[in-house]
Amino acid sequence: MGSPPMIDGAFARWLAARAGQALLDLRTELGFTDAGALKSAGDKVSHDLIRTELAKWRPGDAVLSEEDEGSRLAWAAEVNAGAVSRLTADRVWIVDPLDGTREFAEEGRSDWAVHIALWARNAPSPQGLVAGAVGLPAQHRVLGTDYPPAYPPMTVEAATAGARVIRLAASRSRPPVFLTDLAEDVGAKLVPMGSAGAKIAAVVTGEVDAYIHAGGQYEWDSAAPVAVATATGLHASRIDGSALKYNEADPRLPDLLVCRKDLATRLLAALQRHSG
Repeated sequence: MGSPPMIDGAFARWLAARAGQALLDLRTELGFTDAGALKSAGDKVSHDLIRTELAKWRPGDAVLSEEDEGSRLAWAAEVNAGAVSRLTADRVWIVDPLDGTREFAEEGRSDWAVHIALWARNAPSPQGLVAGAVGLPAQHRVLGTDYPPAYPPMTVEAATAGARVIRLAASRSRPPVFLTDLAEDVGAKLVPMGSAGAKIAAVVTGEVDAYIHAGGQYEWDSAAPVAVATATGLHASRIDGSALKYNEADPRLPDLLVCRKDLATRLLAALQRHSG
């Protein structure tokens, strides 16, 4: 793929594509007979590639990766830069080398992703995300902030119907317990999918209208997809309507709502009724 572009958004796209190709090659090499071995190898191959390229091309930036040792620890506020450099860094790459390991290790599944996001201290938005890319290797596409997709068009059925059916992306393995009741309340249908990145990408492309999660996640699960979604013009927040924030001392970011802007008020109201 040659030398990477220097602009951060294009660099994120390049890096997601490189890691994605490495994962596709690994799937071909190892096959699917040993799912556990394929999952472990996928995490390592992608993490090592991303870490190597960031060290080479962005040596002054800090990194938060799901596969880093201690990545899930909630650091005390008094911890200094010598212990956790990302907390005082001006730029932090937040990456999930393989989002959706379960789907990655299942033959024929394409709902897994590579997440590359950049947080900057001087960003104009509360979330702090200034660039990002979501690689969907098995779908042969990368969604990025450098060329964000157009705002997803409303379906013909929704545009002509008096009451539209909202399509909610839902975890096929760990959907929030209240989601069925919420879907009935707002007249929605659940669309099971794999990784968080694949679900938010489906909102970006218009395959679904919204994604709600409240079962526990970390910053790397949503940073890159949220960067792309907001660049596209979609709504993204916590389920109580507050801003998503990244590069926090505690990397847990347990819930979020990503949806079309015209649905945000309705879905946030429903979440107040059902998520308490």
